[in-house]
Amino acid sequence: MLQLLQKNKEKLFWSMVLIGLLAGIRLFENQLFYDPFLDYFKSEYAHAPFPKINVFKLFFSLGMRFYLNSVISLFLLYVLFKDTKIVKFSLLLYMVLGSILMISFVFTLHFFGEESKMTLFYIRRFLIQPLFILLFIPAFYYQKQMKK
Repeated sequence: MLQLLQKNKEKLFWSMVLIGLLAGIRLFENQLFYDPFLDYFKSEYAHAPFPKINVFKLFFSLGMRFYLNSVISLFLLYVLFKDTKIVKFSLLLYMVLGSILMISFVFTLHFFGEESKMTLFYIRRFLIQPLFILLFIPAFYYQKQMKK
């Protein structure tokens, strides 16, 4: 076990740095991004009206946050697997899924608004949290193991 750790110490170091960056984005989300829903969904929102929203600013902020999380996640995938095919495929997935989520968020916010608070909550959650990396790492690891 110690030999394996010594062999992969650079991979472990860079993985921890990248995970730290993802955590830093989460830790400083109030300072880095415009998102009136942060406080809204932390409060008793079931019967509260939506906060005042600047849609363009919110769209840009959610997009930047998704982009940053995606770029860091792609670097993490490269560090873990050292396979550019995995990174390229993941980039394609991030682009498609990010586009679908952003369009869905704006569409739901504009046309359904307060009727679909939970839908907005979950779409937003996929945009602001690096959840896809939690799916990609085990999936690509399993795929690599099946090839052996």
